[in-house]
Amino acid sequence: MLIVIIVATVLVVAAAILVWASIIRRRQSAGALRLAQTLHLNARWWKEQGQLPGEILYVAIGDSAAQGVGASRPGRSYVGLVAEHLRTRTGRTVRVVNLSVSGARLRDAIAAQLPALATLRPDLVTAAIGANDIAGFDEERFEGELATVYDALPEGSIVGDVPAFYLGGAEKRARIANSIVHRLAAERGLDVAPIYEKTRRQGGARYALNQVAADLFHPNDRGYRVWASAFYPLVDRRFPGKDAGRA
Repeated sequence: MLIVIIVATVLVVAAAILVWASIIRRRQSAGALRLAQTLHLNARWWKEQGQLPGEILYVAIGDSAAQGVGASRPGRSYVGLVAEHLRTRTGRTVRVVNLSVSGARLRDAIAAQLPALATLRPDLVTAAIGANDIAGFDEERFEGELATVYDALPEGSIVGDVPAFYLGGAEKRARIANSIVHRLAAERGLDVAPIYEKTRRQGGARYALNQVAADLFHPNDRGYRVWASAFYPLVDRRFPGKDAGRA
């Protein structure tokens, strides 16, 4: 009788796990579809922002995270938060030219974003790119393409490392990628915003529960605040506060 109860319990638990996994997959699929339908809206919003005047020119290189996919609105992406932080800190207006493209890999940034950057004279550049290269990670290619990106950045640019993936092979590949990020950045005198450290510290459970968007992948507003916090100290180092130098 005990064996029957144990077997029945195991079957019930297994069935519950399968049902829950199915619900999660459906939710993820539906969330991904909803976010995909907003990509053009984010891109249009940033294009409009780039046409506004500003005393400080901030240029962003990146992928969907820089676009703010998953945030309640594009301005709540880490790029939008960094721009707002810069406005508050300096008391000056900021023009944001966001060259990022959702889904961009390093090779895509080289092909499209770097030529656009070369036509600008930015006061601040952030470049957080490479997370989309983790799935089909090729260490040699990653290093070569990342070096090309970093060589095109103006002095004083801030680069971001790859965020934590928390588990499995992707997490292992992210760590390898970040060792390359930090080495190449150090060789070029570029500051690295510690996105990996900030996101890893949150923990996978906390991220899954309250820092992830509807697709269960991109950050939500809370998640982007974590990303932005990785950049703030480095931005502050570059730009004195508005009260600096006053008697």
